[in-house]
Amino acid sequence: MAYLLKKYKDEVIPAMVKNFGYKSPMAVPKIRKVVVNTGFGRQIAGKSGEEQRKFQNAVLEDLNLVCGQKAILKMAKKSIASFKTRRGQAIGAAVTLRKKRMYDFLERLIQITLPRSRDFQGIDQKGFDKRGNLTIGIKEHIVFSEVLTEKAKNIFGLEITITTNARNKEEGVALLKLMGLPIK
Repeated sequence: MAYLLKKYKDEVIPAMVKNFGYKSPMAVPKIRKVVVNTGFGRQIAGKSGEEQRKFQNAVLEDLNLVCGQKAILKMAKKSIASFKTRRGQAIGAAVTLRKKRMYDFLERLIQITLPRSRDFQGIDQKGFDKRGNLTIGIKEHIVFSEVLTEKAKNIFGLEITITTNARNKEEGVALLKLMGLPIK
């Protein structure tokens, strides 16, 4: 069993029941999924088809390493001339993590990646929405230990969204703080 899942069952549920007065442990919010995505439309704009494919493959390989799951390409829904994108052109990649892989990824994020990132002071509460979901932006994907800095051809940013089933922002913040995320 993943360390975070065990921590959730043993420590977080009793603390949340005590703090928020839930009548049942089943009413305590959970982390539903983690979505890791990146957009690279700007980097491939104006490049030839072969250069675009090379860049996409490099991004997909690095995202696969970071998440431990195959990433999928996201396509443009419509053409936008000012962004030099065409309908159906690959402009990003995403991975949706659930269950064991989600907890494994969160453990690595909390214990290894965030402390490794430069000038990290904690996650700002502005990243939470009104439903208790958290979105974190990481400027360089090479802060993940799985990616070898020497082999990384392109450096790109990631957006990590942690989706909970909390009813409001306060419950979501409390849940993720108890799970160990360094929130200011």
